[in-house]
Order: sequence, then C-alpha cells, then structure tokens
Amino acid sequence: MHEIPKKLCNFAAVMNSSNNNATFSVIMTVYDEARKLEENLPLFLEQDYETGYEVIVVDESSTDDTVDVLKLQKAKYPHLYTTFLPKPNRLVTRQRLALTLGVKAAKNEWIIFTDIQTPPPSNQWLTELAEFTLEGTTLLLGYINRKTGDVRLQQFASVDDARLYISKAERKRANGHYGKRLRYIRGKYDFIVVRSEQGHETLRLYERDVRGLRLLGRRIGIFCHNLFH
Repeated sequence: MHEIPKKLCNFAAVMNSSNNNATFSVIMTVYDEARKLEENLPLFLEQDYETGYEVIVVDESSTDDTVDVLKLQKAKYPHLYTTFLPKPNRLVTRQRLALTLGVKAAKNEWIIFTDIQTPPPSNQWLTELAEFTLEGTTLLLGYINRKTGDVRLQQFASVDDARLYISKAERKRANGHYGKRLRYIRGKYDFIVVRSEQGHETLRLYERDVRGLRLLGRRIGIFCHNLFH
C-alpha cells in the first residue's frame, strides 16, 4: 500500500501546490433523515468555494418528511440535485445501488462519498480539500475530529491501494465512541474523495461482505499500517 505522503495530511499544514480549480460532486444517500437533512444539509450547500460544486442526495424511498425537506432545500439551493431509489435490488446492496445512481448523475472531476450524519466542520471544507487533489493522488480518506473541527486526510495513488480500507466491514462511522487517533488506526474514516472516473471502481469495493479470518486479517493489516505511519 502506498500513501502520498506516508503520514497523514493535516489541513493546518500549508501546501505550496494547491489545486484551486478542482470541482466536486458531494454524494450521499438518505433514508428517513428529514430532521438531519434540515440540520446538516445546509452545511454542505453553503460552502465558500468559488470554483463550483454540486450536492447529490439519493433518497432510498423514505417514509418520513424527507421528500418535502429536499423540495424546500432545492428551491433555495440551485446546486442541490436529488434522485430517488424506488425499490430494493437483490443483486446489489441498497446503499451501493443508491450511490451508483449518484455517481451516474455526478458532473464534476472529484466525487465525495459522505453521510448526512457527518457534516463538514466549516464552510472552508471544499477549499481545504482542493489543496490535496494533486497529480498522483486518486483517492483520499477523511477523518473528522468533531471536538476540534480538524480534518485529516490519508492519500492513496490508486483505488487498489485503499482496497483494505474501503472493503473493511466496520469502515462506517464510529459514532463518537473512539478518539481521533484510535479511529484513524482502526481505519474508521468519515468520507471518501475519489476522482470521478474511479467512482464505480470504488463502489465495487463498497459494502463488500468480508467475514471471518479475512476480515480479521484486514483489521490487523490496517491497524499495523496506520499505527506505524
């Protein structure tokens, strides 16, 4: 596995090679998340980023007021796009199918897979992310410290280099039970940033069913790798 560089990047560090022209498509899926959409979606939509970006929300057939909330938000934010997943598909997990719809709708150079439960810590989130969309970087894993607002990034030259992390079963949010460093060394990232042409490749690893000794091996591999880098 190759990282660029080996240590985590930190937004507090100033980089000389910035990419102010990077464009982003922020993709998330929701199911019965009306209240969280009211609370957190504006934080995604009010980014101070002049280059331009879009937010794509895929509704997984919600039964609450999600549809109404999204309609109100769309009227206010022209860069919000929504689509609807009508029914389950037995061959593909529901969330992966919803994200695939989002990837197909995305128009920009970089895709961000995130969650309405994990809002950006500030309106400079995309501006800071753009600093790390450099030549030679294909994928970034993001870790957010909710207490301090710090965002740290782990960079990869290819999707394959991040395979262990993306396909690891407990890759989802730690729900606040782990400290910043422990979450990182366990590979519990909060969002993925990937070049749009690699979006479908990333989703092929997403929600892969990994169990038993293979899962244990991935846990140990990620833990040891992150512990010493």
